Order: sequence, then structure tokens, then C-alpha cells
Amino acid sequence: MRVLALSFLMLLGACATAPVPAPADNLDRIAADYVALILEIGEREPGYVDAYYGPPEWQAAAKANPREIPALADGAATLTARLNAVPMAGADAATVQRRKYLLAHVSAAAARLRMLSGETMSFADEAEALFGIRPELKPLSTYDPVLAEIDALVPGPGALTDRVTAFKADFVIPKNRLEPVISAAIAECRTRTAAHIALPANERFTLSFVGDKPWSGYNYYLGDAASRIEINADFPIHTERAIDLGCHEGYPGHHVYNALLERTFVTRRGWVEMSVYPLFSPMSFVAEGSANYGIDLAFPGDESMRYEAEVLAPLAGITDADFPQKARLGTLMRRLARAEYTIADDFLSGRVDRDATIARLAKYSLTTPDKAAQRLRFIETYRSYIINYGLGRDTVQAWVERQGPDHWAAMETLLSSQILPVDLVD
Repeated sequence: MRVLALSFLMLLGACATAPVPAPADNLDRIAADYVALILEIGEREPGYVDAYYGPPEWQAAAKANPREIPALADGAATLTARLNAVPMAGADAATVQRRKYLLAHVSAAAARLRMLSGETMSFADEAEALFGIRPELKPLSTYDPVLAEIDALVPGPGALTDRVTAFKADFVIPKNRLEPVISAAIAECRTRTAAHIALPANERFTLSFVGDKPWSGYNYYLGDAASRIEINADFPIHTERAIDLGCHEGYPGHHVYNALLERTFVTRRGWVEMSVYPLFSPMSFVAEGSANYGIDLAFPGDESMRYEAEVLAPLAGITDADFPQKARLGTLMRRLARAEYTIADDFLSGRVDRDATIARLAKYSLTTPDKAAQRLRFIETYRSYIINYGLGRDTVQAWVERQGPDHWAAMETLLSSQILPVDLVD
């Protein structure tokens, strides 16, 4: 009996000292570690984190002790392995999509870390690695017939770029009237959006005008359904651009997108991965594409032209301007948008120098050399990010319109989802 009793006591002691098994890994734990990874990359590359409204102590920890880039790359690889190891048997569609979304964003983060380590990629390879979709790069000669159509639309002596610039000068908003015109445009964009999408009750934004930026407008999402919208007033802003900026940066664009993601995922589900927005990620393709398509959604057909002529022009003090002609010009110029992908590819690869690139941008965007130089500054800063605007808009539009006749309902679904670029083309 003493032998049995001693054996039993030894067994109890062994059980008492045995390590407690670690809890099974799951998407919530991985998502928290993903947020830490993105915040730490943001400490290594300023501007990489476009928005963050998660626990402030996580951001403080990232600032206090960010890993070096090689360790971050190892962290991304570990996250990928952990995500692939999470069992999906019996998981609902939202959970399956959540893992797919995290995998895509960790993959983009890993690609960005390789770039920060010195790896170079072609323009198309980089775009696909970061944003999850591959752009087509067409020869610039593809766009020459569009230039010929514009040449016929805006006839006269002198270079085509000069003629277009002179024609559009009739629609420039005076700087002392920018605030009331832009504010009116944003208010109209909001009214049209709120008629179809239930916005958070506390959503709001502030508006300011800035200068010396590579972009024309920017939305800084602050969390709690609040944004700071900045407009670059360095260059002339035309009446149609007031509508573009109001929709793109505000309603139903970036402000609404971020507010709906926060409400849907962070507030209601506690999915912390959506509290951080890495700029160089598939999220940006959906964000920029939906923001640009939102302009057409809010102002279909000739409604933008009519609103410009009837409301914005009087506010801007513009009279006797040919708005129908400008609308026709805008339709043609939209067909030139992807020319800059080829131009950027040639410049970023070193095949074409700076001066020639500025000339190409001026020619194919029909703008002044100084404005083309600003666009080149954007390309140098954000590189293949430029695909998210034109290709993003067209891809989002095609997906929304495939969902059925209620385009606003489809848009709200997209803006409240973890839908990826690859899902938009499937």
C-alpha cells in the first residue's frame, strides 16, 4: 500500500508542475499581432500608417520599441504561417474572408518590408504585391487617338495643352472663394450619400487648406467617425474638382469608408485589424477606387455639370462659362488616366529621365509643366499607388454594377466589408 500511495503522490506532484498548454491560436490573437506589425512598420517608414484608432497603448509600444526591418520581415512570415494554421473547417463565410483578408494584408506588408530592405520590382510587380491586382501597361501611342479627339474638341492655334489650360481657366475658383465653394460641394455630396447610406450619428469632419503637398486632397481619418480633410490650394482648383474632392475625400469616399469599417468591424465585432490602415495594402485599392466611383454614383449623368453651373459657379463668381463643353472634355480626359502608369513605369525604372517624364505627363494629362512636376512628385512618393485611382475606380464600378440595379446598396456592402481587390474581379 505504501508503494501505491507513494506512486500516487509522485503522480500528483508531476501534474502540479507540468506546464499548462498554451491556448490555441486564433484570428483575434493574430489580428492583434498584425496591428503591432503594421504600427512598427509605420515607425520605420513615416506615412505607412494612414490611420490608426485602436488602443493608444499599442501605438505607444510600437513607438517605444519598434523591431528592425529584418525582425519585422520575420514577424510577417510568422503571421502568415499562423494564419495558414488556423483551422477553417466549419467556419462561417465572414471568418473565412477575415483570414483571407489578413493573409493578403500581411503579404502586402512583407512586400513593403522587402522594398524597405532594398529590393526593387517592376511597376506592375510592385503594384500586384502591394495592392493585390496587376495593372496593364499600354504603349503611350494607345492614347494618341484620344488626344486627337480633344484636339478637335478644343480647336485653335498653339499647343493642345495650352488650349486646354486656357479653356479651363474659365472654371477656376478664385482663392478667396475656395472655402464656400468646397464646403457647398462637400455638403451636397453628404446629402446625396446620406439619402442612401445610414451614416454614423456622430460622423463629422474638419476642412482646411494647405500647400506644398504632392497631392491635391487628403483625408486623415481620426477614429470615432471623425476625419480631417485637407485641400492643397497650390494650384488652380476648377469647379468640377470641388465635387470630385467632396465625394472622394468625404461622401461617399474616404470618410464614409473608414467610418463604416470602424462601425462594422471595430465597434460591433471587435476585429482590431480594421483599426489600422496600412497605406500600401489592398485596402487602398478599394478605398481609392470606391472614392473615385463615388463621384459618379453621387452625381450620375449630367448632374455634376448641372450642379456646377447652377450652384457652384455663382458661388465662385463664374459667369458665361461653357459647362457642357467642359463635361465633354472631362469625359475624354478620363480616357487618358492610365497613360501615367506607363509613364511612371518608365521613370521609376530609370528608362526615362525627369525632364522627359514631366513633358510626357503634361502631354497626356493636358496640364501645365509645373502641375506635371507636382504629379511626378506624387509618383516619386507613392510609386505604383497611382493604379488605385483609375484602375480602382473602373474595377469597383464593374463590381458594383454586377450586383444588381441598386448601386448604392452594393456600394454600402463594399464599404462595410473586407472584400479584397481579387474579389472584385472574380
